[in-house]
Amino acid sequence: MTSQDTRRPRPSPSRITADVVIEGGRVIDPESGLDMVTTVAVTGGVITAVGPSDVTARRRIDATGKIVSPGFIDLHSHAQSITGLRLQALDGVTTALELEAGALPIARTLDLSAAQGRPVNYGFSAGWITARAHVLDGIPLTTSSPDQLPTALHVARRHSAALKRTLGPASTREADRILGHVDEAIGEGAIGIGVLLGYAPESERAEYLALAALAARHNAPAFTHQRWMSNQEPGSSLEATLEVIAAAAGTGASLHLCHVNSSSVQMIDQAMTAIEHARAHGVRVTTEAYPYGANSTVISAPFFAPENLGRLGMTPDRITYLPTGERVKNEERLRELRAIDPSGLCIGEFYDLDDEVGRSMLLRGILFADTAIASDAMPVVPEIPDPAQVWPLADGHVTHPRSVGCFAQLLGWVVRDLGALSLTEAIRRATLVPADILSSAAPAMRRKGRIQPGCDADITVFDPDTVAARATYGQVVPSHGISEVLVHGVPVVLDGELVLDALPGRAVTSNVS
Repeated sequence: MTSQDTRRPRPSPSRITADVVIEGGRVIDPESGLDMVTTVAVTGGVITAVGPSDVTARRRIDATGKIVSPGFIDLHSHAQSITGLRLQALDGVTTALELEAGALPIARTLDLSAAQGRPVNYGFSAGWITARAHVLDGIPLTTSSPDQLPTALHVARRHSAALKRTLGPASTREADRILGHVDEAIGEGAIGIGVLLGYAPESERAEYLALAALAARHNAPAFTHQRWMSNQEPGSSLEATLEVIAAAAGTGASLHLCHVNSSSVQMIDQAMTAIEHARAHGVRVTTEAYPYGANSTVISAPFFAPENLGRLGMTPDRITYLPTGERVKNEERLRELRAIDPSGLCIGEFYDLDDEVGRSMLLRGILFADTAIASDAMPVVPEIPDPAQVWPLADGHVTHPRSVGCFAQLLGWVVRDLGALSLTEAIRRATLVPADILSSAAPAMRRKGRIQPGCDADITVFDPDTVAARATYGQVVPSHGISEVLVHGVPVVLDGELVLDALPGRAVTSNVS
């Protein structure tokens, strides 16, 4: 399918037969500009008609008073389990990709995901940090459990104590071996390269430049957690952003900056201005953000070292350690937790959203031109291992609320409550923008992010008046107002409830159209 094939809805016949028909809803297609109350017909997992006058269908969905949009595409989800992806489906997500950290080996990751089944579409970048762990610290490219996906998050959490050299420089020969593993992974279907520079800040600049050159050769993005998060020079967030811009300019690569809302902290204005000017000169840098003022990661992350917190404008009590739910009371306790449980998940508040200045900084990243909305979803704590299908979740599980409500928070808080973004633009940033970022690397994405005949029937139906995120930092509660979610035409959410036996998700890869 070419871009011309999907530019405008094709005329629909007056009478058709379909598997599913969605009728009475306001259909919004962000590419063609279609915005009207009409009908969408789906057959064989594909949208077959938009606006037919007479449809016979096995299933009819009444979307009166609701929005019918392309399913939301999440470029940044570490919640790559059946449970994690179910929570995202309830937030309107139809494709959830692990692109910032990635996985290795890719063939095994894709095979295992397919064998277990997934409620939404999935895919992975080539995990650079995993390749480093293997080459520099001898971490095997396998997992301790045959059912555990070999994602970079798994490596970081299961082998954190053994990662001695992974975070630092590599010799020229070692760097070549690392790039070899990454190159091989792209050949196996990885969507670009996941580069956790922020977790290996002492790695050499030349290695990142070589990664960018490799990404350019494959015409695929490198999804980058930039090297530093800091409001102070040297080693500031701005300096880290400029490194990515320079690598993109120097290689011609398309480089993607992950979660600019948290990575840029109080330097968001300078960082976005630099990207804006670089783009004007043809430099290919894309961005993403999520609508929350706190991040989530392992407590041993370099930027959460006690000596670095001041550079972030943070104190220990702005970090919550999820296994116990405690606010870290002082530097001594932070050092203790980093020593005894380096892989423990935590939440760190970097913007105070009750403060106008903090809220405006967050919105600066979200509203920046063509910023994709991406959740940075995290697993629930305590984790539920696959292939266990535990539903509903028992009390006591916690995670960052972005993992559960990112897109409902966008539609409910940013669009409806604040009026900071139009509904149609919010949908574009959650659908077409991420699809376009991946269109050269993953051919399947050219059929997603659109409501047009011939495109994949990944569709989300929601009530714009009631959609809202309900998860908190202490409680996992699914989003409200997302009534139906179809993945390849199969309902995974109906009337706001999960269809528990529906696992229609398919792999999105670099070599499968």
